[in-house]
Amino acid sequence: MERESMDFDVVIVGAGPAGLSAAIRLMQKAEANEQELMVCVVEKGSEVGAHVLSGAVLDPKALNELIPDWKEQGAPLNAAVSHDEVYYLTSDQAGSKVPSFAFPKTMHNEGNYVVSMGNVCRWLAEKAEAMGVEIFPGFPAAEALYDDQGRVVGIQTGDMGLDEEGNPKDSYMPGMELRAKYTIFAEGCRGHLGKSLINKFDLDKGKSPQHYGLGFKEIWEVPADQHQEGLVVHTAGWPMSDGATGGGYLYHADNNQVVCGLIVDLNYSNPHMSPFDEFQRLKHHPVYSKHLEGGKRIAYGARAITKGGLNSLPKMTMPGGFLVGCNAGTLNFAKIKGNHAAMKSAMMAAEVIADALKNGDEGQSDLTQYEAVFNDSWLYDELYSTRNFGPAIHKFGTVLGGAYNTLDQNFFGGKLPFNFKDETPDHASLKPAAECKKIDYPKPDGKLSFDKLSSVFLSNTNHEEEQPVHLKLTDASIPLAQNLPKYDEPAQRYCPAGVYEIVEEESGPRFQINSQNCVHCKTCDIKDPAQNITWVTPEGGGGPNYPNM
Repeated sequence: MERESMDFDVVIVGAGPAGLSAAIRLMQKAEANEQELMVCVVEKGSEVGAHVLSGAVLDPKALNELIPDWKEQGAPLNAAVSHDEVYYLTSDQAGSKVPSFAFPKTMHNEGNYVVSMGNVCRWLAEKAEAMGVEIFPGFPAAEALYDDQGRVVGIQTGDMGLDEEGNPKDSYMPGMELRAKYTIFAEGCRGHLGKSLINKFDLDKGKSPQHYGLGFKEIWEVPADQHQEGLVVHTAGWPMSDGATGGGYLYHADNNQVVCGLIVDLNYSNPHMSPFDEFQRLKHHPVYSKHLEGGKRIAYGARAITKGGLNSLPKMTMPGGFLVGCNAGTLNFAKIKGNHAAMKSAMMAAEVIADALKNGDEGQSDLTQYEAVFNDSWLYDELYSTRNFGPAIHKFGTVLGGAYNTLDQNFFGGKLPFNFKDETPDHASLKPAAECKKIDYPKPDGKLSFDKLSSVFLSNTNHEEEQPVHLKLTDASIPLAQNLPKYDEPAQRYCPAGVYEIVEEESGPRFQINSQNCVHCKTCDIKDPAQNITWVTPEGGGGPNYPNM
């Protein structure tokens, strides 16, 4: 069967906050420029928002620029932040509250909102469609398309109806070619096309390696008398150990809901660590349990976040294409916020594209003028002033690094004359298992803490059973021959969904991939010490189906 082809002015990969903001801004510019633009957005989730997971405390800065009257238009920003609390935890029962002057001002959230970014994206999608944008949910972008000169000319959506060996079944439907003058890749953290584009065009040349965290999130319904709408809590310290860094969060949203989670920096060194189990025991600390006890957990999810900041930010343009948002790494880790940054980076890309097409550009150029626009924006100023935030914590640890960051942000506005860098990739940070202390995690109690399988169940994750495994091993022997003896195969612990298992059989251990469980967090693609695992798109609509994450 021949592949069908459709032509657009701009194709956008990903219906997250970046992709949808780009689509809306393109249509706004088209109206202002009196031009007609054909714009489409492809989304691998079964619906817009199905794969969106974020804390989230939203800084409305970019939204104010995109849709100034968003309140009047009914944007789902309902829980304004009322106050912040920050704690440094020293054990499973102890810790101290940090006075507001002693933690970085980037973590003050006056004027921000506790939101479901899934619901925000659904609202943005309605606005985009009303302006004439075509949105295709359930259609993953499987490949980038190139012309004879190597320029990006669009994407190909994934084939449907393949069996486990990749052979067509009776239900086979080939993917479509969506061709465009410009393609915006807004896939989120560690997008598989973004990863390949960075390699193909050497976009990260001269940059520090990108760094990542693994973020967990649960939604709880709590009794009305213990709900405090707008309260924002952040914690550092315990349960992180052995030099691992990260932090917990708990936000009181609207409708008697509380969201809580943990971000574990993926440069940790102890291969015995299980980030999932660290999160489960965090909830037993009194700072968290007093908010959750008596409540009911109703949702679970996990997603990697891009946190390298300015030092790791690649070149964001290539002939015919743009990387925007977390696909490039625009998250401001000092704020623990990426949504406003993703939106702004995408809006600027849309403006550059629209103006270029208005001025007679035929497409497929490398619109390098974007760099000047980016460098002249408040987003660049944010990322520059916080460039040392993550590297300082990596270099000096949570306490000393946090003290430096408080000094730098609160008293010098991010202008201290230092430029710390972390040149060690996250996957290269593991120590041999024999050199590290094993961690004895308590069994979940089924009230505050839970196991992986019951958690994955709450994510509504599903994949078509008979399809090729979308977690590709470059060398199938490495998990057992290298990772197991040296690192006790850390995939069985760093995966937050129980995808990877070492199964003991009479003939010896067997490495098993339960791809049905995959929540598309991308941690395996990042943390595998041999860089042997590549995440690619499964059949359209597969993965989690988050209702309001």
